[in-house]
Amino acid sequence: MRHGKKVNHLGRQTAHRKSMLANMACSLIEHKRINTTVAKAKALKGFIEPMITKSKEDTTHNRRIVFSRLRQKEAVTELFRDVAAKVGDRPGGYTRIIKLGNRLGDNADMAMIELVDYNEIYNADKKAKKTTRRSRRGGKPAEAPVVDTKSSNEEEE
Repeated sequence: MRHGKKVNHLGRQTAHRKSMLANMACSLIEHKRINTTVAKAKALKGFIEPMITKSKEDTTHNRRIVFSRLRQKEAVTELFRDVAAKVGDRPGGYTRIIKLGNRLGDNADMAMIELVDYNEIYNADKKAKKTTRRSRRGGKPAEAPVVDTKSSNEEEE
């Protein structure tokens, strides 16, 4: 039975698992997307999303909490400076997991985990949709351009 088993141990001891997730999180912050197994990607998602939420409010306390889990000063700086600015208006769901198929060597399920706001391919069509909205019904007609009704004689006076 698996009562009360909420964390996937990933076949590692606690210290090894925490170090591995910290290293993967630093790589994700640096490169914006990484390839890994599906199980590790799901574990990483649960590890990094609370830290991205903390990074939205730049306080000394939040920086220390994130640094205690990441353990790399450069990654913490980039998280609070670049990533937090990009995800500032997003209420959650900062990462996306895309399944890639099986690895050739051991047939493990592979996945790509990426930061959502840094993917130009997915975000390009989202921006295009928000430009205009037209209804199928008549609605109000488009306004005619404003034309200056003054004649040239009036302007000379």
